[in-house]
Amino acid sequence: MGIRHFLTLNDISPTELSTIIQRAITLKTERAAGVLHKSCASKVLGMIFEKSSTRTRVSFEAGIAQLGGHGLFLSSNDTQLGRGEPIEDTARVISSMVDILMVRTHKHDIVETFAEYSKVPVINALTDSYHPCQLLADIQTYTEHRGNPQGKTVTWIGDGNNMCQSYIKAARLCDFTLNIVCPEGYEPDETLLAENSDRINQFTSPIEGIIHSDWVVTDTWTSMGQEKEKQQRLNAFNHFQVTEELMAQANDGAVFMHCLPAYRGMEINDTIMDSPYSVVWDEAENRLHAQKALMEFLLGKL
Repeated sequence: MGIRHFLTLNDISPTELSTIIQRAITLKTERAAGVLHKSCASKVLGMIFEKSSTRTRVSFEAGIAQLGGHGLFLSSNDTQLGRGEPIEDTARVISSMVDILMVRTHKHDIVETFAEYSKVPVINALTDSYHPCQLLADIQTYTEHRGNPQGKTVTWIGDGNNMCQSYIKAARLCDFTLNIVCPEGYEPDETLLAENSDRINQFTSPIEGIIHSDWVVTDTWTSMGQEKEKQQRLNAFNHFQVTEELMAQANDGAVFMHCLPAYRGMEINDTIMDSPYSVVWDEAENRLHAQKALMEFLLGKL
């Protein structure tokens, strides 16, 4: 089999997703019990960051170390990419020296070019279009708390951003219905919506969109690179805050997720993340376990 990359959720099948999620759950249980793994002993993960990060860097760097390997952090200031070296050249050279690459960048075509010219697996650790690693953690979290998401209703409230677009991919892969609740003018990509129209319901009212939901998700209203739009976005999203009162309109047992960082008083109120609805802290930790399982999968260890 040729090199496998993970740029969007389209790069794995439902069966492969299940394998990765179950392995992530096992790795989480075994880490808590003090079981050590060396499945990636001597493997080097190259971590290329053109966007800042907290959870992505910590989870990948800790994850490869816990599997017996080593993480090599490279920011734009640490590579020739910051000086204009072609992506193709960087990909060829770095991939000849490491065993797997993780790229967190702006335009999605950058990570696609990395994958095209890389000799090793490439992981999309976030682009402006998609954030598939976060979805692995979210799916793991729902599975742990409520079981298989197949047939469930998931509601996205907020900006039609890279996370929303990743949930669209997840709806097809996991076979759930996705309600998307966005203000007018902030919807996800039109083509993506059209291609997945059989999985999606669109709303402009959070109360209408959350009814019958099993799983509710939101994200910051102003993503990295959109800081100049902050006031405009605050005005547009003013009535899209997730609160306990809103969550009470969902199904009994519904869970709330947020990929973090969260801005209390904006997309959420002060208390929702510590409410009985919230599984946010498990969701954050699961980045570690899901990405460990993903790295094992891409390196042929599963």
